[in-house]
Amino acid sequence: MTAGAPKTCLVVTEKAFAAPAVKAIEGVFADAGYACQKIENYKEASDLYAKLEEVKPDALIVRSDKMTPEVYDKYSGIRIIVRAGAGVDTIDLKGASERDIVVMNTPGQNSNAVAELAFGMMLTNARNHYDGTSGYELKDKTLSLYGYGQVARNMHRIAKAFNMTVKAYDPFLSKEQIEVDGAIAVDSVEALFDGVQFVSLHIPSTEKTNKSINKELLLKMSKNGVLINTARAEVVDEAGLVEAFGERADLAYISDVAPMEKGVFDSLGKRAFVTAKKMGAQTSEANNNAGIAAAKQIVAFFEQGDAKFQVNKPGQTF
Repeated sequence: MTAGAPKTCLVVTEKAFAAPAVKAIEGVFADAGYACQKIENYKEASDLYAKLEEVKPDALIVRSDKMTPEVYDKYSGIRIIVRAGAGVDTIDLKGASERDIVVMNTPGQNSNAVAELAFGMMLTNARNHYDGTSGYELKDKTLSLYGYGQVARNMHRIAKAFNMTVKAYDPFLSKEQIEVDGAIAVDSVEALFDGVQFVSLHIPSTEKTNKSINKELLLKMSKNGVLINTARAEVVDEAGLVEAFGERADLAYISDVAPMEKGVFDSLGKRAFVTAKKMGAQTSEANNNAGIAAAKQIVAFFEQGDAKFQVNKPGQTF
């Protein structure tokens, strides 16, 4: 890594950034004297492989694109990959580490957009999708947050304006870290669901969390219980959810992540509402924030050796 040496950065977006975000990213790289190339809306991995061999980039900016050892090996000169967003479960961190590739994310850049979407879906559900029938209010209800990162903290901020009570559980944070903003820390996942009307998921897909949101947890929820998922589909036991809904006609599921099993929720109608595609970060502000942050992190990495947002350990296996 040589500071000041020309670099080439490739923006890899199967789901393209908004045009203003692309322009802003290009501006950051132009100011640094770096070349910026793009591959947008590609359909096959082979298209990406060909672009890598053509461009020979030093750095990649990605969104939810899958970064695998096959991608890394198409051009061995990649030194850094930045995920324009928080979740990195689509990136093979072990493979990147083995090839001495730094992986970063841009935490917090799209968190408000996701939180606002979650609340929008909550309101839509509370008002029966605006079908003219009587609904209910969010005021004085309790919202539980599973995971207390940036999105959840924005959920808490918005919930306070609705005069909601907020509980949170995060195994990686202390009680004091959670309660500093006024949320109520609980000591287990079960306590999040017990007698609560709203539970919002903010957890990654891991061996421990996958299918952990099950029938037993859902049946602990209060009347008109609503599960909100803007995290990952894998964390929900979809078969268990359908069973719980069979026993409780008042339960609802709202999500912007497509189910793992296509059509699994079809029989539930609007009780299981899933957006047409994942859209939590789909605002012009979030696009700009995450894209610009990713570009600036790449420049800082090459020019100053700054790896503040690194999420893997180059040269080490996990």
